[in-house]
Amino acid sequence: KTIPQVSKVTRSGLLNENVFLLYSQERLASYNIKPGTLEDAMKGRNISTSGGQVNVEGKNVTLEPGGEFKSVDEIGNVLVPTANGSSVYVRDLVDVVRGYESPARFKNFFNWRDSQGSWQRSRAITLSVQMRSGEQIAEFGEQIDVTLARLKQQVPEDLIFARTSDQPLQVEESIHLFMTSLYEAIALVVVIALIGFWEWRSAVLMAISIPVTLAMTFGMMHILGIDLQQVSIATLIIALGLLVDDPVVAGDAMKRELAAGHPSMIASWLGPTKLATAILYATITNIVAYLPFLMIKGSTGEFIYTLPVVIACSLVASRLVSMTFIPLLGYYLLKPKFEMPIEERRKKGFAARYYRLGHWAIDHRWKVMAGAVVLLLGGGLIMSQLKTQFFPKDLSYLSYVDVWLPTDAPLSATSEAAAQSEEIIREVVAEYGHHHLDDDGNPREVLKSLTTFVGGGGPRFWFSLSPELQQLNYAQIIIQVQDKHDTAHLMGPLQKALSERVAGARIDVRQLESGKAVGLPVAIRLTGDDTTTLRSHADRVKKILEETGISDRVRDDWGEESFAVRLKTDSERANTAGLTNYDVAMASQSAMAGHQVTQLREGDKQIPVVAKLRMEERAQLGDLKNLYVYSGQGSQKIHLRQVADLEYGMQTEKMRSRNQFRTITVSAMPSEGRLASEVMKLTGNDGVDLRSACGNPQVASASG
Repeated sequence: KTIPQVSKVTRSGLLNENVFLLYSQERLASYNIKPGTLEDAMKGRNISTSGGQVNVEGKNVTLEPGGEFKSVDEIGNVLVPTANGSSVYVRDLVDVVRGYESPARFKNFFNWRDSQGSWQRSRAITLSVQMRSGEQIAEFGEQIDVTLARLKQQVPEDLIFARTSDQPLQVEESIHLFMTSLYEAIALVVVIALIGFWEWRSAVLMAISIPVTLAMTFGMMHILGIDLQQVSIATLIIALGLLVDDPVVAGDAMKRELAAGHPSMIASWLGPTKLATAILYATITNIVAYLPFLMIKGSTGEFIYTLPVVIACSLVASRLVSMTFIPLLGYYLLKPKFEMPIEERRKKGFAARYYRLGHWAIDHRWKVMAGAVVLLLGGGLIMSQLKTQFFPKDLSYLSYVDVWLPTDAPLSATSEAAAQSEEIIREVVAEYGHHHLDDDGNPREVLKSLTTFVGGGGPRFWFSLSPELQQLNYAQIIIQVQDKHDTAHLMGPLQKALSERVAGARIDVRQLESGKAVGLPVAIRLTGDDTTTLRSHADRVKKILEETGISDRVRDDWGEESFAVRLKTDSERANTAGLTNYDVAMASQSAMAGHQVTQLREGDKQIPVVAKLRMEERAQLGDLKNLYVYSGQGSQKIHLRQVADLEYGMQTEKMRSRNQFRTITVSAMPSEGRLASEVMKLTGNDGVDLRSACGNPQVASASG
């Protein structure tokens, strides 16, 4: 946080501290003390309210009453009154234990290779560092490196620092790719100009026009507030082939005027001016061709917004360069050169062959038109066979694995499945390295690290990735490889091995995407009011997707029904005993999950103090019946089994809504080598077959 370029730092995998008051209900009952009495005693002792102000000789002095807890020992020294008028210390009633959240609801693990080449797994904390808007990411990355290097000198040597996601590196590689493309473009322009014009002066003129045009483009981007990011860099690479068109035409026009005998001053003005209208409309046509991208709505439109804007900037800059810098530079560079009249050039060489071909096409215009129509139809036929995908997968060092267990799975089961998945990933990647040797013929070390988040998704490490909310049945494994070209090749083997070997889990191996966050590529939403009907229709949609033969891992976002225990309170019996339904619910909640009675302040941390029943008295489901239920208004208590019964059944743990209506989304992953558009095509024309199968008009289909 001390780095000026940093706006926010978040931590993942850090367990919260608690102070537990572990009580036995039998011991409390022997003193005739209710669990709620502990909370009253704590609140009466641990105070941080102001005592008011008093005016002393013209100054307001704040009165601060003492009593706030300073340590855990002070919690145990609180006196709790009993029913017979005596008092007992908290430490004699309960076990005061300071520890971490138990059971944990979120964990972070890191896999790395030690100096002997063996893989190690340990608990970890992941820091997500975000850059301030408007800062340079290269400088941001350098400052992070300097700070980490300084921090390593202050911590134990065995503490491991590793980068899971390195956006400065990704940007640096993108910039390097652009610069390589720029150098290649300049070299190609020079070579083509030498071949076409047969002189070095025109080649140099064209080569100079590229950096001048890019400099003007960067200036326009700066004025419009567009940064150098993935889309803008890709757009500049695309624009390299367009921005030389106008300078080439202007330079060639100047050469013709020089060959016609005009002085350099006149030729440098007259040549581009004669073709000014044609160049202008050609530039406008190219710009307008990309403007429809601005009409795309939503997050997709926001993502590709810079593409048409940067294209327009580069073409406008090219137009300005062709009418200003090219005439200026051409005045000094280009020299008159004799050119044969067009009639002479048509008699030999390439021009003669081209001239004869043109005459033949005119003389046989119907044959040529028929051939063009055949080519057009053939192209349309080939186009209809092409697979459609709006955004391709990204070339990245990172990929990730989603591990889903049944909705009622505890964190321990999820952690076990994640650990098993990590082991399988290491085996599959090692086997891949043995089959893809390095330059010396040795097996390659393909895998760099594994970072696992159990109980929820990690921080957003990629712009198109939406992290999953914290839920005990979910784990995310981030795979980092040494060479980003290996990522795509590992997806198939990893998915096959994980799906076959990790029992009881649904696993998705995913690549990072270039566009907006898609989630599952194939998704069909069903909206309605009746839960049973929605479940039935969702099952039909699943069957349709499975029957396509090219969709895998079909599921819905409600999950399977899970085992549930219901406390059915007999209100009449409870009221007769002086209890309410609320008293019954709070007795169960406080005993099983615990409830916060106060907090301990340490510096800037506030540590909850939680009263909780001892594990041995709540280890089994049957222990619920033996819980004491205390009245909130009086001192009476009875066992829970006297006023409530336990009912067992199945229920839907998670239901989702959209626009205030219950909505279930059926999703699937395309088979390896297939696209989401192919799956949707086989289900019917944009969901028509799905609607007829469900008998429900409220069906929306989507594919990414």
